[in-house]
Amino acid sequence: MTDMKITGIGGVGISASVKNPVKGTAGFDDILKDAVGKISQVQKDAETAVRELSTGGDVTSAIIAMERADMTFQLMVEARNRLLSAYEEIMRMQI
Repeated sequence: MTDMKITGIGGVGISASVKNPVKGTAGFDDILKDAVGKISQVQKDAETAVRELSTGGDVTSAIIAMERADMTFQLMVEARNRLLSAYEEIMRMQI
């Protein structure tokens, strides 16, 4: 049987990580803004595809862009509904 040495965890390393949070991590608001920005970009892409279709563009790419925009919008609405449901459930909790 071999001896096993257990060394303590250096307090300096732990306190340093608490005092200096990792830079570059996005907060919830940043993530939400990024997601809404991406959805807005998909909507703009769909509008561009439809505009190109009116001037003789490709029908398939316009339909795909419109479906993609519709699906992303539905996903955003579903995420909003879930967030509202969670908020309402938290508000009903008795303290």
